[in-house]
Amino acid sequence: MTQPHDHDQHDTQPQDPRDPHGQAPPPPGGGDPQGYQGTGQQGYQGAPHQGYQGVPQQGVPQQWQQQQVLSPQDQRNYGMLAHLAPAIAIPLSAGTLGFVASLVVYLMYKDRGDFVRAHAVNSLNVQIVTAIGLILSTLLMVILIGFITYPLICVVAVVIHVIGASKARNGELWSPPLTPAFVR
Repeated sequence: MTQPHDHDQHDTQPQDPRDPHGQAPPPPGGGDPQGYQGTGQQGYQGAPHQGYQGVPQQGVPQQWQQQQVLSPQDQRNYGMLAHLAPAIAIPLSAGTLGFVASLVVYLMYKDRGDFVRAHAVNSLNVQIVTAIGLILSTLLMVILIGFITYPLICVVAVVIHVIGASKARNGELWSPPLTPAFVR
């Protein structure tokens, strides 16, 4: 049995004011104790910088602190991934997840090199055209022609992505056929 005085207001506060990582919490007012990443600079309209205060710099990997340009081989590999991910996702999801795969690669690697950005943009543009075609095919299913155009569009998109993956692997830039540049 617990005593009534065991659960008063003072017991809700931890005895040791350190966080689970053993670091002291930042002082009120936005100051930066030693070892914390916060800059203490003034933000918009003079508000104190809140950012990621309290996150120790020692635990953040170097590649997360600053994005660096990928090596040419890595750019070719991620350019190939930008096309292979939707090429695999299209048949597995009846065409619906290819856009997500292209978008993820584009958002993750668009600032990591010109070559990988070009292929990620191409992949995303192919997926936008594919999505438009699949939406139109879905509407055309009312008059039965959509049942032919829907799988045909999926096959064409997969073929274009396989060609794009091959071009990226070989280090070649290209513009996919039948694909306007929605994203630049």
